[in-house]
This record gives sequence, C-alpha cells and structure tokens, in this order.
Amino acid sequence: MSRIVFICLAAILTDALTWAQVNVEPNTALLNEGDRTELLCRYGRSINYCRIEIPGEQKVLNLSPEWSKTPGFTYFGAGLTAGQCGVSIERVKASNNGQVKCSLGVEGEELSGIIDLVVALRPQQPIIELLSRPNREGYFNEGTEFRARCSVRDGRPPANISWYIDNMPANKRTTLLNVISSTTDNVELSTSVQEIQWHLSPEDSNRKLVCRSHHQTDRESVPPQEAAYIINVRYAPVHQPDAAVYGLYLEHTAIVNITIRASPQPKIEWTIDGAIVGQGRTDGRYSAYEPQYLGNDEYNVTLAIAGLTLEDTTKIYNLRASNELGLTDYQVRISSSSKPPSSSLDVAAIVGIVVAVAVLVLVVLLIVFARATGRWCFGGKSIKTPTNETSDTESADIKATSTATATTTMGGVGVSAEGEETVNEQDGPQEQQQQQQKKAKKLPAFAAAILRRFNEKDSRKYKDNQESLNIVEGSVQEIPATNNAIDGNDNEPKQDKQLVYAELVLKPANEATTATTPAPTTAAGAAATTTPEGPGVGVKSSTEYAEIVYVKKGGEGKK
Repeated sequence: MSRIVFICLAAILTDALTWAQVNVEPNTALLNEGDRTELLCRYGRSINYCRIEIPGEQKVLNLSPEWSKTPGFTYFGAGLTAGQCGVSIERVKASNNGQVKCSLGVEGEELSGIIDLVVALRPQQPIIELLSRPNREGYFNEGTEFRARCSVRDGRPPANISWYIDNMPANKRTTLLNVISSTTDNVELSTSVQEIQWHLSPEDSNRKLVCRSHHQTDRESVPPQEAAYIINVRYAPVHQPDAAVYGLYLEHTAIVNITIRASPQPKIEWTIDGAIVGQGRTDGRYSAYEPQYLGNDEYNVTLAIAGLTLEDTTKIYNLRASNELGLTDYQVRISSSSKPPSSSLDVAAIVGIVVAVAVLVLVVLLIVFARATGRWCFGGKSIKTPTNETSDTESADIKATSTATATTTMGGVGVSAEGEETVNEQDGPQEQQQQQQKKAKKLPAFAAAILRRFNEKDSRKYKDNQESLNIVEGSVQEIPATNNAIDGNDNEPKQDKQLVYAELVLKPANEATTATTPAPTTAAGAAATTTPEGPGVGVKSSTEYAEIVYVKKGGEGKK
C-alpha cells in the first residue's frame, strides 16, 4: 500500500515540476549578423501574457498573436492558450549578442526562461610569428628546429586554426589550441593561438607555410582567412643515385647535362681518368660549364666532350659539387644508345605470360583430373596381351576369334590358372572400388561426383565383359580336352596370362609342316591343319597351318 502511495506522490510532484518549468528552444542560438531567427519559450498550461527582453533593444517586448507593435519583432508560437511565448527576429544585430529572457504570466505569478543568443563576429586576419630566428639573409640552416606561432584575434566565437604547407596539411607537431578571452567596450571577444614546430630539411626550402582560420562567419562568398610565410633553407648539395645520359652520337660533340639541388649555389669540378676539370675551364676534349640556375634551388651542370669516341662511353665521370655547407660526389655514365634498357615488360610480354600461365594451369588441372579418375596415361595396364601376327591371309579373322580359343592344360597348370582367374575376377571389382574410394576422398566435392559417374560406367562395362567371358568359357568347356590349343583369351587376369605368339602361314600340301622357333626359350605347339572337305575340292587346294608359340614359365615341363 505504501508503495502505491509513493508512486502517486512521485507522479504528482513530477507533473507539478513540469508545469512550473519553462522549456526553451533553442538553448543556444549561434547566428551571423543579419540572419533571421525564431526563439520560443513554452509552458504546460495557458499563459496570460508574454514578455521578451533582448540585449541591445531599448524596451521590453510585450508580444501577442493579436498585435505587433515593434517593427522587426513579431510574436512566434501557437498562441498564449497553448502556453507558448516566442519572438521572430527579422535581422539579428551584433548588439543583440547576449541572453534573451522570456517572462510568462501564469495564474497570478510570473515564470521566466533564458536563451543564449550568440551573434558571430568575424575575427581579424591571422598573424604568423616566428619563434626561431633566421639569419640576416632570411635563411635557416638544414636541421634547424623551426618554430612559429599563429594568432587569430577578436573572434566571436573563438576561431579554429589549421596549418598547411603548399596547400597540403602540414602534419607537423602542434600545440593545443589556446583561447584567450578579452572584453572591449563591454563586448567579449576571443583570441585563438597555436604553435607549430619541426626540424627543417632540404625539401622544406622555398615552401609556403600557411596558417588558416576557420570561423562561423565563413561563407562561400567569404573564404577563410589565412597568413603565409615562405621558408628558405640552406643546405649542401643533395645526394642522388648514379646518373646515366643516353642518346649521344659518336664522333660528335656530346653534351652531358645533370641537375642537382643545392642552396646556396654550388661549385663544380669533374674528374675524368684522374684529370680534374673545374667549372668554366677546358682540358683537352673536355669542357665544364658554369652551373645554370633553374629555380627552386635546382642547378643544371653541363660537361661537353668533343669528338665522342666509343671508349668515352665506357668511362665513369665523377662530379663533385660543394658549397658552404658541404660537398657531394656524383657518378655519371654516358651511352650512345637511343634509350635506357627498359626494366618493365611491354604489353605483348605481359599477355604472353598470362596466356602461358593459363595454359600451364589448364594442363595441371587435366593431369589432376586424369590421375584422379584413372584415365589416359594414368589408366590401369591393359588386360589384353599384345600379339604379333603375320599371315599371308587377313589377320583380322584371327583377332576376331582370339577370344574364343581353346585352352590347353599342361600338367594341371591350366586347372590352377582357371581357379586363380575366378578368384581374381571376384576380387577385381572390390579392389577397384576401394582404390576409387581412396582417390575420391582426396578430391573436392565436384571432382568426387564426376569420379562416381565414371565408376558407374566402368562397373557397367565390367559386368558386360564378365557376361561375355562366361559365355566364352561355357563354349570352351564343350571343346574336348584333347584339343591342344593354348588359351588365348584376352580377358584373362594379367598374372595368369601367358605370352602367346600366333603365326598363320599358308604352305603347299606337299611341304613340311614343321617350323622352327626363333628363340631358345620358346617351344612350338602342335600345328592345326584344316583341310577343305566336300565334293568339288581339288587336290591342289592349300592347307592352312596355325603355329602357336608360347613362353615357358619357370618350373613348367616341356610339352
């Protein structure tokens, strides 16, 4: 219960404070002289009257939406019944700077509010003051710590300061902005002060240091004010990389020009094969000219060589430049070539490199794909045994029937070969699948999907080959065992296959039917003779002899 009472009391107190408070918009008005503005005071209930006091005005303004008696000042707001008391100032004057007070009459009492009206006053021109002094000629030596101070006086509000060197941000060490307030003729004004410092280098010579003020009164038609100072630095001749001059003509007078930076002007001397040639002097075929000023502390140094020879282009020309602050040595090379060798690649070379890289990447991708899928040069060894065939008749007939030849068992060897063949045929698909699965694990997802597609095709081909092999084996089993032909089936596993050499020779019937083998490691099988039968066959018909030669394995007996 006490908690509810506390909440109610807090709400009532908050409402009362809200009613008793005068809200102002804005709290601070920052304006330029001549600007138009509106100032407003508000209360939560209706008010009886509205009075406003403005600095610089002789009388208090009694404002109402029903009348306007003071030129340049009119009532602003939604009306007295809405609790609003405001003023619209047509043109703000510099004398209006200060606090604007609004008074609202509410049920026998008066409430007031305050608005800060700041009328900006443009500051004076910035001033740069040197804290480090130059010499009598207005120069600073290289390495000197340069210090300067910028002051922007009598601004309202205070001006901000920024530093520039040749219209670029200075990016040097500066102090914090110091604002000093002062009152003149009952007018409060502000002065902004900031310092900058850094060590001078040859690059700072002849550069313009700028102090720029930024203020409320800046407009497009009235740009920021600034002050500038030209920095002059004295320094020894600046070191630079070895110079090279191209395009000189043999047997002509060669003019060698070198540009150096120095302040003040340097003195020049050339050293050629131990001989020293000073500026303004001539020694044999060599003439050294006086340095020519180009501006911005740059000087052109010239050496003339009469009757340039090929030997002159192999020499190194040493140049020494010196002034009051030091000396610097330079090395100069000359050449009769039209232009220096280019270290960069032309467009054609770049295009060629890009094409070569693209082709190389394509080849690598194809190799990876072939290796992953077991194709092309990465495919498994062929299960077909190569055969050499020579015949006076067409050998294509022998190839077509090679898959249906009979098998000859030699001391039980044929039986064991058939057993091993059956086991290998059963294990073949499983081993291939395991190998393909291992390859697929090493590949990305898209390559694995392609590999599975090829595996499905290979599996279907393998099943078709097995069915054909079973049909051939069934037909072979029907052939009598007395047929002494050696098995030449191309579908045998590689480890059980014998190397077979088949030769078909057409000979007359009256000639010998035996043949000798070319190598001692081979033996001749029985010759199969095919004699045409049936009526109408003459005595002169030729007989075809098929000689089958095979390689003997170790441990096998001779047939």
